[in-house]
Amino acid sequence: MAVTIEAVKAVLQNLVDPNTQKDYVSSRSATSVKIEGADVSLDIELGYPAKTQHDDIRRAVIAAIRAIPGIGNVSVTVSTNIVAHTVQRGLKPLPGVKNIIAVASGKGGVGKSTTAANLALALAREGATVGLLDADIYGPSQPQMLGLAGRRPESSDGVSMDPLEAYGLQTMSIGFMIDVDSPMVWRGPMVTQALEQLLKQTTWRDVDYLIVDMPPGTGDTQLTLAQKVPVTGAIIVTTPQDIALIDARKGLKMFEKVGIPILGLVENMSTHVCSKCGHEEAIFGQGGGLLMSGDYDIELLGSLPLELSIRELTDSGKPTVIGAPDSRAAEIYRTIARRVAVKVAERTRDMSSKFPNIVVQNT
Repeated sequence: MAVTIEAVKAVLQNLVDPNTQKDYVSSRSATSVKIEGADVSLDIELGYPAKTQHDDIRRAVIAAIRAIPGIGNVSVTVSTNIVAHTVQRGLKPLPGVKNIIAVASGKGGVGKSTTAANLALALAREGATVGLLDADIYGPSQPQMLGLAGRRPESSDGVSMDPLEAYGLQTMSIGFMIDVDSPMVWRGPMVTQALEQLLKQTTWRDVDYLIVDMPPGTGDTQLTLAQKVPVTGAIIVTTPQDIALIDARKGLKMFEKVGIPILGLVENMSTHVCSKCGHEEAIFGQGGGLLMSGDYDIELLGSLPLELSIRELTDSGKPTVIGAPDSRAAEIYRTIARRVAVKVAERTRDMSSKFPNIVVQNT
């Protein structure tokens, strides 16, 4: 019995991507299906980074195709192709950056910067090219978190700044240009201008995802940034505590008003884990993130515990994804990062670069 392309596609239609929950045919992930005699070869092209899962996906596809009667050798290649997606109306994606993801919170102290750093590192570990912009002018913390404190950026062309690198991340922060003890006594317009310069005058190099660690709150600075920066989507970080949730809802509403889609919610400090006995206790309340996700019909991307090691590793310049890659918290960060990347991949692609500028002239 001859093996047909229809038989192969029928198998792929019943095989579901573990991250998108869609089959490989309807999602157009299966490409270049070829049959030579009884031998089959094909490519699986993912729209999100999942380097640590490529082998598992390849094995699952090969095992499914080998169940076809009369099959010979099966060759499957798994790869990732990350493209630019649409941003707010009237804005275009930044040169050198395909997708910008804002990580925000309605208030400070909920672990936003720690989340931003670990998500960026998790995406990089999955094979993406990632940048991290520390947009918190008044309280820049990424230099310390990434072990770059005291470093200064350089300029290759005398005009723009080259991002510093840590653990494979391209990163920029106002903290690289000031002393750690120097307060930023600036008014709103100066802060906004500084943020635009950090974003647009940094030579980002073919970045798939630029994670922006937003300032806390919903004031003029945050609103201006949300209106002027081409953002693909936003992540809201909160704790289960009622007070934090009140402010997180305000942050969510701010993004909705400027047309930025919410990719999901991350709940920090969901339970406290005792470093001595492992006992878990919901000291900040329980179910707050799940309730908010239901109220606004957004996805709860994941809940992270309040662990001593997360704070210690971050303070030491080795965030959890790097400092404790086999830990439960690191796996949660990786799961959240993959889910975020999938939700970005499901957004409409940006086609502005495909069309030439049309100029109408009187002749």
